[in-house]
Amino acid sequence: MSDGDLHRGQIEIVGLTRQFSNGTARSEVIANCDLTINSGMLTVLIGPSGCGKSTLAKLIAGYDTPTSGRITIDGRPVTGAGRDRLMVFQESALFNWMTTEANAQFGPRQTKEGLRAAQRQHVGDLLELVGLKKFAARYPKALSGGMQRRLEMVRALANSPDLFILDEPFRGLDAMTRALMQQHFAGMFEISRRTTLFITTEIDEALLLADRIIVMTNKPMKVAAKLEVDLPRPRTIATLYESERANQIKERALELLFPEAMKSFASPAKAVSV
Repeated sequence: MSDGDLHRGQIEIVGLTRQFSNGTARSEVIANCDLTINSGMLTVLIGPSGCGKSTLAKLIAGYDTPTSGRITIDGRPVTGAGRDRLMVFQESALFNWMTTEANAQFGPRQTKEGLRAAQRQHVGDLLELVGLKKFAARYPKALSGGMQRRLEMVRALANSPDLFILDEPFRGLDAMTRALMQQHFAGMFEISRRTTLFITTEIDEALLLADRIIVMTNKPMKVAAKLEVDLPRPRTIATLYESERANQIKERALELLFPEAMKSFASPAKAVSV
């Protein structure tokens, strides 16, 4: 990745609000949210389940439209989906009728130039990096859940996006597979240093991956705090357990998250009539 690439994917969010209507009732999911996500960094967004993190990710990706406020990427307003950003969802979006290699090559093949030799090599290198090169001719049904997740990331990175958005990509995997996927992903980020927004509800996962953790409130969601993860890389769960600094960051995150999570149990969500 070139030095110029490291300075792409900067996100500026100002006064962002997203409301949903159901008849005469209105639900506010995000309210007056301000946030900067720096380029070349791995920023982890963490908050209570159902607080609006996925909604924010879809707004940044351009799959949804704000009720008010603005989102810019490298100074350009987000008005819809674009090739400068790619999102990996919680659910698999692989094409079951395509092989591993064909899935990975799908994005570059859709350009006017088609799949060039350099892109073919790039895809091959990515598959090798995540241990899927020898499974290039297999179809998704023949891959394990963890292998499918790796292929999802390869397919996204093959497009060389300025911004990589991942919405709880390892959710639903067993503990061992999830740990392996975290290590794979951390290694991929170290090589690319591509601007990344990673969404999770797991504090240990956030500590393992993040340059910065953004703690979000419950609905209506906004920023509660920004925590710098000034821990050396590469990291492992074992070294995090032994790190006094890591435990300090974790304790602070828990202090912020616990009262926000408890709001979900305090009373049922109320809709506002309009």
